[in-house]
Amino acid sequence: MRRRDFIGVVCGAALASRGVEAQQPARVRRIGNVVPRTAEQSESYVKALEARLADLGYVEGRNIVLLHRFTEPQPDKIEEVVGSLVPQVDLLVVRGSIAAMAAKKLASGVPTVFIQSAFPVEIGLIKSLAHPGGNITGIASEAATETNQKRLQILEEIVPDLKRAAVLSVPDEPFTRLAMPSLDLAAHQLGVTLIPVDIKSAEDLDAAFAAMKQSEAQALLVLGAALVSVLGKQIADLALAAHLPSCHVFRDAVIVGGLVALGADPAANIRPAAAQIDKIIKGASPADIPVEQPTRYELTINLKTAHLLNLTIPPALLARADEVIE
Repeated sequence: MRRRDFIGVVCGAALASRGVEAQQPARVRRIGNVVPRTAEQSESYVKALEARLADLGYVEGRNIVLLHRFTEPQPDKIEEVVGSLVPQVDLLVVRGSIAAMAAKKLASGVPTVFIQSAFPVEIGLIKSLAHPGGNITGIASEAATETNQKRLQILEEIVPDLKRAAVLSVPDEPFTRLAMPSLDLAAHQLGVTLIPVDIKSAEDLDAAFAAMKQSEAQALLVLGAALVSVLGKQIADLALAAHLPSCHVFRDAVIVGGLVALGADPAANIRPAAAQIDKIIKGASPADIPVEQPTRYELTINLKTAHLLNLTIPPALLARADEVIE
């Protein structure tokens, strides 16, 4: 065989081989997505996650399969869902601190990305923001305890002569344990007495608000938790009925009638989380992907609720608001 013919045969074989490789279907990654809310409450979140992944080239049924699981915001329920997903997935996405801790406990062999977990270092989820270690990375919803102090200060700006403020929290939520010391410090500086009120389910709400009334609370600070996120509308309605100005972590609670919220924009967390998922699929280890945290917090004020409470929002506070509902 002449050399020219030999080269032609070799090149042709190589091109044919590449053609076969190009025709091979990409590996389909199975991604579990655990959300401690109802499917209806999570619709915008799920769509945003799917859209961000699509922007990066991941299409449902072509190269990824998303297994969405919605559950009650109770630790045992969340653990049950996480445990059932672990054998089925290549990667896990979880929303909230309790779900993230469940993943750490039950999914040590599965790369995991958390979205909206507060204080991930302090609760023992990761080693550090820069070097998470282990199989977990993600997007922190809050990494500075001073934010809780700012929420109390906002209530103090709104409520003249604030002396007694109820703090609604979920004792099983890691956020609560870390939030209270900073709140105690702020309350002492502002001369405000805090009235802690715990709930573990929706059934506890009536008794909780009765306790606030009995203690003569003048305002309500709602700490972040998966449960209070789900119960945002009920809490906002009860606060309005009790004539209690309320400050929340989640903007959703203000949209449905709460007075004011200071918190990270959940939608803004999804884009960087999708980028982390992309890195893991391409071979990066979660241990080496830094955990990101909010660069700013959004202030949302509901003027309709302020009017119903016969409150005047200070002009300086209105000027700082990112969103005003009229």
